[in-house]
Amino acid sequence: MPITTVGLDADDTLWHNETVFRLTQARFLELLADHDGDLVHARLAEVERRNLRLYGYGVKGFTLSMIETAMELCEGEPPAGAIREILAAGREMLAHPVETLPGVDEALARLSERYRLVLITKGDLLDQERKLAASGLGDLFAAVEIVSEKDQRTYERVFARHGTGAEEAVMAGNSMKSDVLPALAAGAFAVHIPYAITWAHELADAPENHPRYCALDRIDDLPDWIAEASAQA
Repeated sequence: MPITTVGLDADDTLWHNETVFRLTQARFLELLADHDGDLVHARLAEVERRNLRLYGYGVKGFTLSMIETAMELCEGEPPAGAIREILAAGREMLAHPVETLPGVDEALARLSERYRLVLITKGDLLDQERKLAASGLGDLFAAVEIVSEKDQRTYERVFARHGTGAEEAVMAGNSMKSDVLPALAAGAFAVHIPYAITWAHELADAPENHPRYCALDRIDDLPDWIAEASAQA
């Protein structure tokens, strides 16, 4: 069966994202400089994990988690102006310029000539729509799915709706946990294209021996790999 559909992650696959979160987190640590930095970092990570089911992924949930962490560590009395600074940092993240990663424009242009492209991303609806529009890549996609979670059922549903089923689809992204493992479970091919830094929540072991899994260093290599995999399939 030839490959007909290519699913692509957005954040840290098509454009920079985690670096913006890390810079904001460093700013947050400065606001709570009276506390041990490792403690603040660990508590923020704990609060983020706890809040995912309530706020989902994205800048708004991260901002609320920073506020909650500051309130907890400071027993309800954070430093003067800290909450104002956290809210300002959140607004700046939502307005941050979109910078596509090297090779993305060319790779997607090549892929769109032969396959149906579907953007499959988690995060806040308005923010993800803004970033896609700012990236200039929107016209290359046949469909866009902004989902609350990426699991096996998500990929089964998306590739059935926008393609010819998961068995004739590839999912490519930087997250082993969200882009690779559940796509393989759905029956699709999966390609891991790592980013320089990865959020701890997205870490997982690679399925090294899976026949439908591949790891590539750059997105530039994706079109040739998919063409070869499709020919073999």
